[in-house]
Amino acid sequence: MTTVRTGQAGPMLPREEFRQRFLEPFYDPAFRAEDAAIARLEALAWDAYQQGRKAPVTEKAGPGFADPEYELSVEWRAARDRLRAAQQRQEQPSTPSRVLLVCCSSRNDGSCPGEMSKTFRLTQLAREVIVNEGQGVEVDVLDLSRLISDYDRRIHPCKGCASTAMPLCHWPCSCYPNHSTRQTNDWMNEIYEQWVSAHGVVLLTPVYWYQAASPLKLMMDRMVCADGGNPDPTSTHGKKAAEAKDLELKGWEYPKHLAGRVYGVVVHGDVAGIEGVRRSLCDWLDWMGLVEAGVQARLDRYIGYYEPYATSHDTLDKDECLQEEVRNVARAVLHGVRERRAGRLQPADAHLQRPRPK
Repeated sequence: MTTVRTGQAGPMLPREEFRQRFLEPFYDPAFRAEDAAIARLEALAWDAYQQGRKAPVTEKAGPGFADPEYELSVEWRAARDRLRAAQQRQEQPSTPSRVLLVCCSSRNDGSCPGEMSKTFRLTQLAREVIVNEGQGVEVDVLDLSRLISDYDRRIHPCKGCASTAMPLCHWPCSCYPNHSTRQTNDWMNEIYEQWVSAHGVVLLTPVYWYQAASPLKLMMDRMVCADGGNPDPTSTHGKKAAEAKDLELKGWEYPKHLAGRVYGVVVHGDVAGIEGVRRSLCDWLDWMGLVEAGVQARLDRYIGYYEPYATSHDTLDKDECLQEEVRNVARAVLHGVRERRAGRLQPADAHLQRPRPK
């Protein structure tokens, strides 16, 4: 048994500081008429915080779990059941092929930017190809920019449980919701289901300051549980670090829950960073066991290199070659999905043995 190192986290909030943080969302004077009711809610929230009621509604796990008597979050179980059902549908030969398009820009015209993103327009080009040329292939669009414009929509940050021990990282993620700290309204369970349901995935992203956009990075971090995550939280009795370490050291298979799906990547920028972002995204998808759809499915291009941002949409209008390259990414993924489902497209390392930690 290895040592669990502790001592980094600070103390719990004192009563008055907790109250101030709780009341911050009610700053609008329109709430003053309900101050008494808000005060009662704050008292209930303080009690939940003190008691650490992360998952206030649970039920016994039952058959099929390592510890059938463990009190399992009903919210986590519901998410797990949806993913299992989606995986079963995805694997059925009769299920129509589905391609997920992920628009990874932070911008849309429903918030401060005041204008749609070029990434969204590129996503629409890819969607048109799948709809018009896919011969019955379904298309699903995940627009991550909704994080900036939808009411109270969130992707909470990954807590890094995998670095304690991989079995402590549950599939799907069990870190959220945490009702005791009001870490709720997390989007990831819906996003997991979209990925699981897909046979092919296309990521379309801009480069922001040499890096991928923050919504994409948030999603990527939270998808660590898809690559090695533990589908049975009762085996670690929730977040028991020592139990997770012991389980990993006994031998962990690091299941790849999204392996076999076909992917394409479109990265665009205006000055620098497109090659690095494209490489890192492809490396990430390769590592998770997804299968590249070929060279045509990996695209990085500039739109208006060192030109004003104000005219960048006009520049995209004129760049018909780039538009066609984006369409070709979609076509490559369509072809890859057909070949994959027919058993003719295999990962390059399908015949290799994965190393196992000693």
